[in-house]
Amino acid sequence: MERNLEQAAKYFGLTRPKLIAMMREKGLLNDRRLPAFPVRDREYLRVKDSNWYHEKAGMQYSQSTKVRQAGMRWLADQLGLEMPAIPEDNRDVA
Repeated sequence: MERNLEQAAKYFGLTRPKLIAMMREKGLLNDRRLPAFPVRDREYLRVKDSNWYHEKAGMQYSQSTKVRQAGMRWLADQLGLEMPAIPEDNRDVA
């Protein structure tokens, strides 16, 4: 499962701008909010390329950062964040 930066921020109880600021401060994101070291950090972060057609402006292209599942613990370690508690599984209770 991958999360965008907003979903990752909510997971840690932060706002998206706060998470981005923390990641920039640690040198994990560049000024375009993309991974600063995409090869080194490829196990944890990736760049998602998107495009769409706009009837007046033509083809539009964008890139965004996705946090991979393994990247959540890595991000918590990098930024000194607490991992949220995993809820207790009560499904086997009769």
